[in-house]
Amino acid sequence: MYADVTSGLGKVPAPVSHDEFRKRQADFCDSLGGKSIAIITNNPTSIRSRDTHYPYRFNSYLHYLTNWDEEKGVAVFYRRGNEWTCRLYVKPRDIAKEIWSGRVLGPEGALEGWPVDETDSRLNLETSMLELMDGADIVYHVTGLDEDVDKIVADFNGDLSDPRVYLDDMRVIKSDSEIELMRYSGELAALTHIEAMRRCKPGMGEWHLQAIIEGCFLYHQSEWAYTSIVGCGDNATILHYTDNKSIMNDGELVLIDAGCEISGYASDITRTFPVNGKFTEAQRAIYELVLKAQLAGIAACQSGSPWSDMHHATSRVLAQGLLDLGILTGTIDDALGDDWNGPYRQFFMHGTGHFLGLDVHDVGGGRQGDGVPERILEPGMVVTVEPGLYFGAWREDIDIDSKWKGIGVRIEDDILITESGPIVLTEKCPKNIQEIESLIGTI
Repeated sequence: MYADVTSGLGKVPAPVSHDEFRKRQADFCDSLGGKSIAIITNNPTSIRSRDTHYPYRFNSYLHYLTNWDEEKGVAVFYRRGNEWTCRLYVKPRDIAKEIWSGRVLGPEGALEGWPVDETDSRLNLETSMLELMDGADIVYHVTGLDEDVDKIVADFNGDLSDPRVYLDDMRVIKSDSEIELMRYSGELAALTHIEAMRRCKPGMGEWHLQAIIEGCFLYHQSEWAYTSIVGCGDNATILHYTDNKSIMNDGELVLIDAGCEISGYASDITRTFPVNGKFTEAQRAIYELVLKAQLAGIAACQSGSPWSDMHHATSRVLAQGLLDLGILTGTIDDALGDDWNGPYRQFFMHGTGHFLGLDVHDVGGGRQGDGVPERILEPGMVVTVEPGLYFGAWREDIDIDSKWKGIGVRIEDDILITESGPIVLTEKCPKNIQEIESLIGTI
């Protein structure tokens, strides 16, 4: 049921260059203090059931610094004289194991074409790392990912520090090559959402749309950046609904929150549309309000502006709209409340956006509206803008007119901050009511 959307895609961007990885390493190492070493490990594998594993996903920090994706990878940055050296420990070659689980590069293969200075086998990890730690007064390391490394570091007598303090600030500002990868990721996700709209009909299952979306991702050598959300009717009012097991009925809205990864870089799009291709009057009123709020939030994504501005912009529009529709009563100040936490938050419970990059909820800050420290937007940041309104018929804590019950709407795009204003990386995904209605069920 998936489709080839190649005709709508631009050229596949070049991967991040060897030189860029080297510059990241240099910038990171220059920030480290004292006689130190830094240890960056890969993610552990995770058992799904008995001897079956979940699909493996690399650690974003290791990928960011070395481009290394294989399981069990460990990068160590240490000084050799006045120069920083990157040593990568990897799984050794083992033909008997590779017959079952796939080929690995081994230390020799990892040295060829990878942005590292030295490689070694994990079999030598303990002896080798103890030598590197000898004489160091600071070890930068994140525990809980690699048991072998944790045991070695546990015997260190100096200071332990968190390398993410430095890496997070580096990752917030995207390079030109990262931006192009994210632009392509957003483009592919946008065309995939369009395909889901075109194939949607009453009587289909939520899982059918999930299959279309994730099939498109796989067809184009991508994968989902997070578990796809496909919620129809009341399911759309559950923020992180992922069961995707209900039949989509005539007259309901369906909310799809789905994005893909390209070379590890995520896209994140949400669209909400009528299963039968026609908004009801109540659905249209809520949808138009959320869209108006989203456009206000995007307009607030200006370089030099506080991180909270977009949340305040969307919140003000939503609160006023809820008053205008009679869902709330009182003044705008009453609806917004103290610290932007007034009655409107019954229906808009989350922040307006988050950073986006190698992680879908990327480093650098949480969602605005959730009490995160203030940050100033800068060129090269990529954020989402995703206001929503949710009127769950199942909720006993809200008293609303029955015509609003069961309506859940969220609209989300990926936004690049530039000196000249925000750029919507996911602009190919339609959100105008007329455009949406013209697409539904056309295949």
